[in-house]
Amino acid sequence: MSELSLRPAAPDDVPALHRLIESAYRGDSAKAGWTHEADLLGGQRTDEVELRDILADASRVILLAEVEGGLTGCVQVADQGEGLAYLGLLTVDPARQAGGLGRVLIEAAEAQAVARFGATRMEMTVIRQRGELIAWYERRGYRLTGETRPFPLDDERFGLPQTRELEFVVLEKTL
Repeated sequence: MSELSLRPAAPDDVPALHRLIESAYRGDSAKAGWTHEADLLGGQRTDEVELRDILADASRVILLAEVEGGLTGCVQVADQGEGLAYLGLLTVDPARQAGGLGRVLIEAAEAQAVARFGATRMEMTVIRQRGELIAWYERRGYRLTGETRPFPLDDERFGLPQTRELEFVVLEKTL
C-alpha cells in the first residue's frame, strides 16, 4: 500500500467521508466491493448530521485512511466505558477492498481504543445475514458473544430494509 496515512477526521472532511461511506455500503457502487449491505438495505447508511455529531463527541473518533492524498477508508471508535470500546463504520473504498486496508484500519482502531479510551475490549455489531463479513472479523480475532441486538427496522436513518428478518450479532475481542 503506497503512502498510506491515518488521521482523525475533522469537520471539513464530512462531505467526502459521507460520500465514501455511502459508496461502500449502499447502491450499485457498493457491489463493486466484496462486502456490502446493498442487497439487504436501501436508502442511506448515514448522513452528514450524524457524522458531524460523531466528530463533536469527545467519546468518539473517526480515523481516516488516505492513500496519496485521497480518502480511501475510515473507521469509528467509541468509548463505551468500563474498558469497552465500540468499532463501527469500517469502510474501504469498494475499488480498494481485499487489499489489506480494512485490516490496517482495524489495527489502528484497536490502538486508538487503548490509547485514547483505555479500552481492554472492543465490540462491534454486524448484521447476522453478513456471514462472509462475520468470518472475516473472526479471522481478525473477534469472537461471536452469542448476544444479538435488534436492527432498527423502522428508522430510515439506518436504511430501508429489504427484509424484516435483520438483526445484529455482537462480536468482541480482548485488546
